[in-house]
Amino acid sequence: MSLFGSLTAAISGLTAQSRALGDISDNVANSQTIGFKRVDTSFTSYITESSATVNEPGAVVARPDYTNTIQGTIQQSENSLALAISGQGFFSVAASTGTANGLPTFDYRQFFTRAGDFKLDRDGYMVNGSGYYLRGWPVDSAGNPDRTTLTPIRVNQQVFNPVATKQVDFTANLPSGSANGATYTTQAEVYDSLGTKHPVNLSFSKTAADTWTLDINVPDDVSAAARGTVSLQFGAAATPPATGGTLGSFSSATGSITPPATNAQGDPANLTFTADFGQGPQTVSLALGQFGLSQGMTQYDTAEFAVRNNIQDGVPLGAYSGLTLRQNGDVVVNYDNGQSRVLARVPLVAFNDPELLQRLDGQAFMRTPESGEARVTDAASNGVGKLVTGSVESSNVDIASEFTKLIVAQRAYSANTKIVSTTDEMLQDTINMRR
Repeated sequence: MSLFGSLTAAISGLTAQSRALGDISDNVANSQTIGFKRVDTSFTSYITESSATVNEPGAVVARPDYTNTIQGTIQQSENSLALAISGQGFFSVAASTGTANGLPTFDYRQFFTRAGDFKLDRDGYMVNGSGYYLRGWPVDSAGNPDRTTLTPIRVNQQVFNPVATKQVDFTANLPSGSANGATYTTQAEVYDSLGTKHPVNLSFSKTAADTWTLDINVPDDVSAAARGTVSLQFGAAATPPATGGTLGSFSSATGSITPPATNAQGDPANLTFTADFGQGPQTVSLALGQFGLSQGMTQYDTAEFAVRNNIQDGVPLGAYSGLTLRQNGDVVVNYDNGQSRVLARVPLVAFNDPELLQRLDGQAFMRTPESGEARVTDAASNGVGKLVTGSVESSNVDIASEFTKLIVAQRAYSANTKIVSTTDEMLQDTINMRR
């Protein structure tokens, strides 16, 4: 081996340790960066000749050793929109290329990240701290995601339109010991198509043994007329007879009240009536449980009239009140009328070899031919991890480990400088041989 060969090998060692020092420096600098994945250093030797009698070393090369699959610590965040991934997978994100008509335009390329510190920007998009826009599957009115499309998630803060009441679920117990002529009055509520709430007065009057008359009155109806009456038969008074004090049949319906066509045991005991609040007739179903079952209207021996259930399915006008992220990735808009709406679902993306993704600014990655195709899937399925809401994944850098590697790199660099200086002295001795 020539002296120049030893000098070249030592210089390659200096270069390799310099690169290792650069990786360590980058790791330490990003030890607090959300979603950052550290870069370790691996060394590869190259020789010019090696046999049983001769070994001529050539050089050493430092190569990056990526840790994209190594989990960082998951930490709770005060940001309710923050997301972390427990396990494998990446968020699909988009990068803005500018604006058009006041809204961002997006790069056609696909980007991926583990940095889940998302917040809403002024346009309603979910954007992380590095400026990447979270992408998700849009959903239909039933909450079913369209898995063929990935688009940047934008939160619409418009109002929740009112929904007119279609059904009132009402169940109560009428005291069996009440005298004929005893009357019990209560009130239900319905919403019209404009979101205005209206009372519905329900009056139960005992007319005979096991028989009551229900009078339905809607004071706000523009016709100012009663909705009508209907007779309720319990137990033995029903046709056919019902079990014990359960509701068995209806009869003698008047006005706009319409009883059900059948009254077999287990059939819905639903009465329908119409009311007009100024926007045209509105049909409402008054659900009194099921015939012959104690879950509905009953007549048992109790001291007082007791309402067990009184709810309706209409809603008033609702204003935006907040955003919620679910464990399955659903992005849910909440309204101050108690309603909510799913507008998108956040999927996760998996690769065959995530270590070979191309690293970009802002803790982002791009697919490469070596990494394999991007597989978009629901969280906690097909090899990807779970979503952790209200949390972020911190850097996977261990400061103590980096300082240890720093000491080793420093000593190795110093040792290579000794080789260079020793080789220089030997070369000088060789030159001085002619003197």
